[in-house]
Amino acid sequence: MKKNKKPHSDQKIIEIKNVDKFFGAHHALKNINFDVFEGEVVVIIGPSGSGKSTLCRTINRLETIDSGEIKINGELLPDDGPSLAKLRSEVGMVFQSFNLFNHKNILDNVTLGPVKVLKKNKNEAEKEAIKLLEQVGVAEQAEKMPSQLSGGQKQRVAIARALAMHPVAILFDEPTSALDPEMVNEVLDTMVKLAEDGMSMVVVTHEMGFARKVADYVVFMADGEILEVAPPDEFFDNPKTARAQDFLGKVLNH
Repeated sequence: MKKNKKPHSDQKIIEIKNVDKFFGAHHALKNINFDVFEGEVVVIIGPSGSGKSTLCRTINRLETIDSGEIKINGELLPDDGPSLAKLRSEVGMVFQSFNLFNHKNILDNVTLGPVKVLKKNKNEAEKEAIKLLEQVGVAEQAEKMPSQLSGGQKQRVAIARALAMHPVAILFDEPTSALDPEMVNEVLDTMVKLAEDGMSMVVVTHEMGFARKVADYVVFMADGEILEVAPPDEFFDNPKTARAQDFLGKVLNH
């Protein structure tokens, strides 16, 4: 467990058991197993094409699975309908490409879910949205349109939007890979604060410094399989598999 971080509980928020996923003949996920406990940060790393983003997207059923099971708070992922919508409101998702509504201002982007899905009063939703925008450092942008913001600001708005739904966990799918280098840290700093506040998080990222600093454990994937699961210091200092050693040799020495 990281310093400054609230201890996590024994409650499993996400359970992934024996999950397989195919795209045609391509076996994208092979017998995936891991759990995320309340307050834990799990960072998934690995080479491009290893199945990291696919795995992240199966957790809130943006991708279906072919076999195995995924549970959120002890309940199996629903197939579709209102129960799936409820699940998606409970598991936040922050994408590589922000996915903000370009025709709505920042405040409306953050309040849309709480008003439409959680049926919150608009004034109440707006008050909370301003607090969340303050929390991620972009409250002064509330009346602007997404096109007026930098990539780093847009991604912090996307995080505020996820938080506005009071999720049990947030999934981050390469949240900094579309950003200019100078904007990466402002997003990572926001994510570090979330982790310190005890948010359960699954993060797919190429940011090794973040993984080392914030992860409770690192999941290393290659070719659709999980090859190693270990606390970050153990993984980065002493990777067990040749594939992980090769990967770290390439990403840490540049």
